[in-house]
Amino acid sequence: MLMLLQSVALAAEPDGKLTLPDFSALTARATDSVSITLDPALIAMAARFLDSSDPQDAAVRDMIGDLKGIYVSSYTFAKDFAYPAASIEAVRQQLSAPGWQRMVEVHSGKQGSSVDIFVCQVHGTTRGLAIIAAEPREFTIVNIVGAIDLAKLHKLEGHFGIPRLAPPQ
Repeated sequence: MLMLLQSVALAAEPDGKLTLPDFSALTARATDSVSITLDPALIAMAARFLDSSDPQDAAVRDMIGDLKGIYVSSYTFAKDFAYPAASIEAVRQQLSAPGWQRMVEVHSGKQGSSVDIFVCQVHGTTRGLAIIAAEPREFTIVNIVGAIDLAKLHKLEGHFGIPRLAPPQ
């Protein structure tokens, strides 16, 4: 009985994975689009293409060892708000669930843009990260699932469709 209760409790804990809408219909209307879906098998395969003699690639390989998924949806349009804002809001609603905490919130009414970064933590262990960036003509949603060392997270920038947030050093 105790094991059953423990398994039910574990099942109720968030795993860091969001349910992303199917944005594939937007591809035809977008001027640019990126859609990346990497499950554990594909992450392992992608890791084999990293150069282990390159220190940066080796750091990325180490970083992705405990990841269970990388999901990126990014679209750019020729006109303002050509994307379904309700679908992006549905993703944001998932981030109000237990375990998710907002790390960064940047909103500019003047530019009509917003960036939100959330982390999913359970018992002190990071289980996921979510980034939602929206501007009038583009949006990007990134969901990284699995154990993430937040101090090393910047090493994933520029890899697997994750945008570079700072200029390369």
